[in-house]
Amino acid sequence: MVTSFPWLTALWAIPMAGAALVMLLPASQRTAAKWLALLTSIAVLGATLVVAVGFKPGGDQYQFVESHAWIPSFGTGYILGVDGIALALVVLTAVLVPLLIIAGWNDASDQIGWGGRSVHTYFALTLAVEGMVLMSLVSLDVLLFYVFFEAMLIPMYFLIGGFGGENRSKAAVKFLLYNLFGGLIMLAAVIGLYVVTAKSDAFTAGTFDFRAIVAAVSSGQFVMSPAVMNLMFGGFMFAFAVKAPLWPFHRWLPGAAVEATPASAVLMMAVMDKVGTFGMLRYCLQLFPDASMYFRPLIITLAVIGIIYGAIVAIGQVDVMRLIAYTSISHFGFIILGIFVMTSQGQSGSTLYMVNHGISTAALFLIAGFLVSRRGTRLINAYGGVQKVAPVLAGTFLVAGLATLSLPGLAPFISEFLVLIGTFTRYPAFAVFAATALVLSAVYILWMYQRMMTGPVKDGNDRLRDLLPREIVVVAPLIALLLVLGVYPKPALDVINPAVSHTLTTIKQPDPAPKIAEGPSR
Repeated sequence: MVTSFPWLTALWAIPMAGAALVMLLPASQRTAAKWLALLTSIAVLGATLVVAVGFKPGGDQYQFVESHAWIPSFGTGYILGVDGIALALVVLTAVLVPLLIIAGWNDASDQIGWGGRSVHTYFALTLAVEGMVLMSLVSLDVLLFYVFFEAMLIPMYFLIGGFGGENRSKAAVKFLLYNLFGGLIMLAAVIGLYVVTAKSDAFTAGTFDFRAIVAAVSSGQFVMSPAVMNLMFGGFMFAFAVKAPLWPFHRWLPGAAVEATPASAVLMMAVMDKVGTFGMLRYCLQLFPDASMYFRPLIITLAVIGIIYGAIVAIGQVDVMRLIAYTSISHFGFIILGIFVMTSQGQSGSTLYMVNHGISTAALFLIAGFLVSRRGTRLINAYGGVQKVAPVLAGTFLVAGLATLSLPGLAPFISEFLVLIGTFTRYPAFAVFAATALVLSAVYILWMYQRMMTGPVKDGNDRLRDLLPREIVVVAPLIALLLVLGVYPKPALDVINPAVSHTLTTIKQPDPAPKIAEGPSR
């Protein structure tokens, strides 16, 4: 789609400019800083709606394209564009951030440090993460993507390390070291990609133009040796596997999620980490299709292990926030499984799963955070009978929990069902193993709800307040989205499916033909 206004630039420039303006406010203007951050995020949502309405699912693969020179001598440009997969994640990001700002309205008020500007810093960092995530999603230049893929670690590191629990500094350092190491490995692969394009007859010079490289790979004009392709695929995939995270590269996630404020944890798990799975779907598969197929059995195996591991470890948790963090590891396993089975149902379900996981995790984690802020402890056994004193809180917690276990009628069910169907058509055994998580998820969610919300009211819980109006403003849209997408996912799938079809066509992976059993001969 051709448009005179640079809407995709606006998507990332608005939150970055808003972050700068928040920091420029006087230290005493804390309330003004909060409202400016919220209004900025709403402006981003408005720009996103313009892009979503103007996007034509049956049109060009990449729409709202912007292309300008950046460093021509280095083969890189300022190239932006959005397809159906990226659009789904852009909308998720733009919807969640205003809700997270409202949810974290008072998270920085009591922090000591930052020169009396803790409120300003907290909300400016949140907007900075949003801007960098959006830039990563709409970039069509590999180097441009990499720059923002790495840069988003900086504001996220300060959000974790500057705000939250007692062990936040340790969790932040662990988060940064894991992700920086993955990023350095990816940097070597990015440089390698430039070198091999410079030596190829398919290009006049080295390039980072994603569309040009993919077109040359798909047409057979750009051929890499299998060893080189496997190494570069490994560099990209390693960084994305850490970010996602894929088992066994998940070790940084539980600590970071527990020690960060609930709103920052959701920003990390529901928004930032999706760039990892998005990168697998866009860059790993399309730049290195042969290597993707070569490593497919290994990655699928790790994904299934992650699905089962995350669910089993979640069952044994005594910390409600850590339990929810481990459920995300299981869910990311489903997302990665759907990507690498390379079927239309699997990848459509995987993309929709990214959206639905973002919504359900945001709802469950934020409601749990509201409860923990009242009681002052994350221990599950400290609760009991909460539904009698805070019925709205308990009811919304139940709906969010049922969505997390993929109950039919709620949004994650459709995406998880599509992933399992797509997996079964190509790898029936893996689908059977992955399906065991359906039972395990029912155990960890329902058992957690039973211990925390039902039974007699335990000492210390009798004066718990129900959800406040500000908290209802956060939770109500998330519950509504879970219900709407659970019964009518068609609008989202109509946008996602053409992009998935294009990806599978590019990597030359048609859906397996259905097997028809032959009847007895006469």
